[in-house]
Amino acid sequence: MTRMGHVIGIDPAQIEEYRRLHANVWPEVLARLRASNITNYSIFLREPENLMFSYWEYTGRDFEADSAAIAADPVTRDWWAVCGPMQRPLDSRAEGEWWAPMEQVFHLD
Repeated sequence: MTRMGHVIGIDPAQIEEYRRLHANVWPEVLARLRASNITNYSIFLREPENLMFSYWEYTGRDFEADSAAIAADPVTRDWWAVCGPMQRPLDSRAEGEWWAPMEQVFHLD
């Protein structure tokens, strides 16, 4: 199992809508994440900085293939089309990244 954390900004005018959408994530999106070995997924919001932190655990053996399956899923792509414009990617992210990955520096088991 691999723990993964990512960070992104959010448009402050869209926070309530983002909360509403994530209170009822589309079942097909959740199913695709599970099928791609993503578990224990959470998103946290920090205001007034308007930053979101995501955390999940990856239990598969081929993250590239599982990520590609998520990205190819039509319902997930529709979900991203709704949520993506609300997000504000960090300027420091690498080319091709949306949510910027974070380095785990501590874990208490």
